[in-house]
Amino acid sequence: MSSQSDWDIPQHSQPRPEEWSFDLDRALSSILTVRATIPADGFTAQTLGTERAGNGVVIREDGVVLTIGYLITEAETVWLNTTDGRAIPGHVLAYDQETGFGLLQALGRLNLPALPIGRSADVAMGDRVVVAGGGGRKHAISARISAKQEFTGYWEYLIDDALFTSPAHPNWGGTALIGANGQLLGIGSLHLQQSKDKEPPEHLNMHVPIDLLAPIYDDLLTLGRPNHPPRPWLGLYATEVDSKVVVAGLANTGPAKRASLKTGDIILAVGGEEIVDLASLYRNIWRQGEAGVGVPILVYRDGKTIDFNVRSVDRSRFFKTPSVH
Repeated sequence: MSSQSDWDIPQHSQPRPEEWSFDLDRALSSILTVRATIPADGFTAQTLGTERAGNGVVIREDGVVLTIGYLITEAETVWLNTTDGRAIPGHVLAYDQETGFGLLQALGRLNLPALPIGRSADVAMGDRVVVAGGGGRKHAISARISAKQEFTGYWEYLIDDALFTSPAHPNWGGTALIGANGQLLGIGSLHLQQSKDKEPPEHLNMHVPIDLLAPIYDDLLTLGRPNHPPRPWLGLYATEVDSKVVVAGLANTGPAKRASLKTGDIILAVGGEEIVDLASLYRNIWRQGEAGVGVPILVYRDGKTIDFNVRSVDRSRFFKTPSVH
């Protein structure tokens, strides 16, 4: 991910105030740069690094900031940088593993407007949007909604109605997806490439839709997590290969590795239900019950089918807890 200081969106791709019915510069002032430091012995340090940089959005004027959770998972220190050059420490309030949202609290006065929350359900393909990182117009891009569909990630992640935009923002983590009325529609999560027949691949950003926040927002603020039992987690990284779901990796000390699953195993069934894609894998794992439940898995390995019963866990127990400032 690029440093916030060494890149600008080309001027011809930046949004222009006269093209929008809302106060563009005021909206962009609600977006911050987020920098986090994670301990070297953190569970996510090896995969996500110990120095993380991205963006966050002020959603409450008392300093509550919404971002993408992987930026701040296990964070030891967090700094929020405003468009006008101020640096303010932050504290991690919550990270929801199901949606991917993260919440921060500024530990000083931001004196910035909150970006109003919109409705991602109302977004349609082709709608004009702004995708913006911290730093004002030079770090914002005019884009359109390219797709609105299910997204599955190899790290046991699945959301419905993810929002995809193009052209892609180069510093996508935690960006604000702003609709034509100046409201927040989603939070940037990933950069992807979509290939089409005999055409160069299209670069896209995937955003977590903002409608997923409302049902858990109060719980995240008060409890630091959603108020329901955690999903079962296996520490199993899977991918689709030739219409098969294959184990591509295993989390160190995770349940799947302890149960002796191996990279290259083909997953045939979970709980007696056939697995046809990543989405069916995750849904069948989660259908078994809450974290701690045994998950029956049938795999194909070296010409044989093998039954496993993997004792799931709550993924958050592997993470270091946020430091209290």
